[in-house]
This record gives sequence, C-alpha cells and structure tokens, in this order.
Amino acid sequence: MGSGQGRRIVVIGAGIVGASLAYHLAGKGANVTLVEAEDIASGVTGSSFAWLNTSHPEPDPIAQLRGSAIKEYRRLETQLPGLEIRWTGALSYSVMAIGALPIPGHQASANLVSRSQILDLEPNLKNPPQSALYAAEEGALDAVAATHALIAGAQAYGAKILTQTRVLGFVTQSATVTGVETTIGIIDADIVVLAAGTGITKLTDMLGVSLPIEASPAIFIRYKSQPNLVHTLISSPEMEVRQSSDGALLAAEDYLDDAMENQPAAIALRTAKTIQNELHGVVSIDPEWACVGLRPMPADGIPIIGYLPKVGGVYVCAMHPGITLAAIVGRLASEEIIDDKASSSLCPCRPDRFLQA
Repeated sequence: MGSGQGRRIVVIGAGIVGASLAYHLAGKGANVTLVEAEDIASGVTGSSFAWLNTSHPEPDPIAQLRGSAIKEYRRLETQLPGLEIRWTGALSYSVMAIGALPIPGHQASANLVSRSQILDLEPNLKNPPQSALYAAEEGALDAVAATHALIAGAQAYGAKILTQTRVLGFVTQSATVTGVETTIGIIDADIVVLAAGTGITKLTDMLGVSLPIEASPAIFIRYKSQPNLVHTLISSPEMEVRQSSDGALLAAEDYLDDAMENQPAAIALRTAKTIQNELHGVVSIDPEWACVGLRPMPADGIPIIGYLPKVGGVYVCAMHPGITLAAIVGRLASEEIIDDKASSSLCPCRPDRFLQA
C-alpha cells in the first residue's frame, strides 16, 4: 500500500497508543511486530475514563493536534467495524458563581446551554446549573475494545502480536538501535517505537536517555446500575460520569493519596452517594470495580513524540491524553516513520526539548 514495504518496525506497548501505531504502520506496508510485557490493554488503557475530550484552556501548544483528534476517530470508525464510539456529546460546568459563564478558553465548538437545555440533555439531573458548556461532537469509547479492534486491524495487515513478552534491552550498532532483546529472543528492527506509557522511562534509561515522564494517578470506577441514567458525559464539580453501551455507569475521580479513606474502593462508595444525590432514578448503584490508572504525564504536560536524539532508530510516543490523541498520533507518526513526512502538528512534541546539551 505505502512505501513502507518490508521496513521492520517493533512497537513496544499494546495499549491504545501502541495499537494505533501498529495499525497505521502496518497499513503503510511496514513489517510490524507489537511487543507487550503483559496483555493487550493491561496498562492505563484498561483503567481510563476514555473521554474523547478536545477542549483545553488557552494557550494550548498542541491545539492543532487536539483539533484533529475527533475527525481522526471518525475516519477510523469507517475503517474498523469493531471500533464503537458513543458520540454522546459532553456537558461540563465548573465551580463558579451561579449563572456565571463556564471557564473561558474552551474551544469554540462547545456551546453555552441554558438550564432548560441542560434538562433536555440530562433529564435526571437534580441540581442542573444555570448554564453549562455542551460539546456536541465529543464522545467516549470502550478503550479496551477499541485497542482490540486496532490490533485486529493491524493483524489483518500482517502485524505480529507478542504478548507476555518483556523487553530486556536493545541491540545497538554505532549508536543506532538495530534490534530489541526480549524474553523470547532478539527481534531485528529498522525502527523501534516506544509506546509503553509510564514504562517508557525504563526503556529510555536502557538507552542512556532520560525523559521526564511522571506516573500521574487517577481513579476509574465502574458501577452496575440502571440504563439511561446519563445520556451525555457529565463533568461537573461533583462528578465525572458517563454510561457505557452495556449500561454500566463509569466514573472518574482524582487520586488524593494512599490513606485508607482514599483507597479506590472507599472513593467508589463516596462517589456512588454523590451520584445518587445528583441524579434522579438511581435505584441501585454497586461498584463493580475501582482502580488507579497511572497516566504517562510529561513534565511540561505536552506529549513527547518523535525520534530520540543521540541514539538512532528510536521513536517515542508518550502522551496525556493518550486515548483522545491515539488515532491522530498513530496516523501522523506512521507518516513520519514510513514516509519521512515531518508533521507540523507534532513540532511542539519533540523529545529533544528535554535533551538539549
């Protein structure tokens, strides 16, 4: 299909970012091997609220990238029958004086809606605000199912998937990586792509390059509840909730600390009470599971995407929000790697901003 015929590319990490990279690279004719230490979507992808959220306060260095995120998922949906996205729109309101406008600096595509419009969108809200922002084009996806759909698409293009395969090191020749040493042997590579989320720092350390990526914790909760309680995605001072296609109620909460009363299970019970206080019709709400997801957060908050300086043949992909950006970054990175076509949208993201001598 593309000019990538036969280029051997090893992608490390089978979360949604690695899966998107594998799919786009294999679609351009590269010979892709996806290596994962555990199972598909076993990292932060599996414990993510998965809101395709493109709003961001100004200034936003990656506004261009964020601006293409939704369109790119719309394109992927037409290519991958298994990719199901709920385009419900998102309703957000913040802690401000009653009747005041929500946070300025959100993108123009979010409309200010009145109290009666809010109740049209979310009839079960007990305490609707005077106004809120409604981003009609936003949505959410089942990140695990989406990752599997991308991987199935990659395999259809001939990609090999190796789970339960840990990376032990790299084979280098004159400062260029030529292979990946794994628990099942050495895999030769022309390019290695690091998409292992918070595991990336361990991999770059092996190459003598240190990247400032923090593991930023967030709590993700899944409840059994009634269907049709929440129609959009609600992000308010009280709660961040959405309903999945199978009727489960999903919530995201900030991680506070590791005190007993702030363990995921305890927070899940407190959040359940809040949801009952905020919504009519919550007859039962039982936490199915609650966990902490560790998001890869670059020190300056901007994704780290591009070739590593000082060592040849290694391309890094570390970002938050990873799920929102996975589709667009998968496509742009594959164009950079296979077509040598540098993307202006990725310019602010280069790793060398941290590694200037």
